[in-house]
Amino acid sequence: MIEFNDITKKYGATVALDHISLSIPDDGIYCLLGRNGAGKTTFLKLMAGHIAATAGEITVEGRKVSPGHMPDCVNFIENGSVQFNMKLGSLIETAAELQDDFDLEFAKEMAARFALNLNKKFKQLSFGMKTMLNTIITLSNTGGAVLFDEPTLGFDAIMRDQFNTLLLESYGAHPRVIVVSTHLIDEIAKVTQQLIIIEEGKLLLKAAIEEIDEKAYTLSGQTNLVLPLLDGLNCIGMTEIGSLTAAHIYDERILPPEGVQISRMSLQDFFINIVGGKSHE
Repeated sequence: MIEFNDITKKYGATVALDHISLSIPDDGIYCLLGRNGAGKTTFLKLMAGHIAATAGEITVEGRKVSPGHMPDCVNFIENGSVQFNMKLGSLIETAAELQDDFDLEFAKEMAARFALNLNKKFKQLSFGMKTMLNTIITLSNTGGAVLFDEPTLGFDAIMRDQFNTLLLESYGAHPRVIVVSTHLIDEIAKVTQQLIIIEEGKLLLKAAIEEIDEKAYTLSGQTNLVLPLLDGLNCIGMTEIGSLTAAHIYDERILPPEGVQISRMSLQDFFINIVGGKSHE
């Protein structure tokens, strides 16, 4: 159980997070979305106890979190994290010795799958492979929540797909809270179960992917047919081209009349519209 209770974080006069309250009560893979500067990294660092909140309280399993009380059950990996310049095999073995809940068999299996040469030293790896090693070591610690900040920067398309597979396999073997902050929205949609969106330091949305799949859709057709349908609906954006309108909805589904099409909205389009919330002509 992770609780944010009216959390505000300021850096001087800049408000990074503004009165955020939310609960993460259940195991699951959570996707953290927001535009650059929205407060995602601050959110993760607060949860891990790396920085202190300006106001409010964060608790993990009922215990208050702060830099003086960093929770042992939260594992935070930042993009670009470095390791001692040891051979990879030794790094993995050392991690296993230092962490009671480390799944050494899983770590070695994943290292082999991603063709990590365990005789190479850390500094000999490419940026992407360093990140993959950090990911494997972090996910092999099965004892608590895992937080990732932009974990796939430097990955090509194949490695990003492998990362998502790794997430699913780790979660399947050891269910727990996994939070992933990323800009690659449609790719993480394949594995995430819950979505958290932060905008300008405020919590904009927390919802299950199933709910978004059901309630996020687009009504398109002649403008004179689409606009009357919007009364009472939560329209999060519109695209207008000549006499045609596409209205992007986040609400209960309706049965559109003849001449109006209803289509599923991708998670990326949903994010763009709910954060932007503007019409496009």
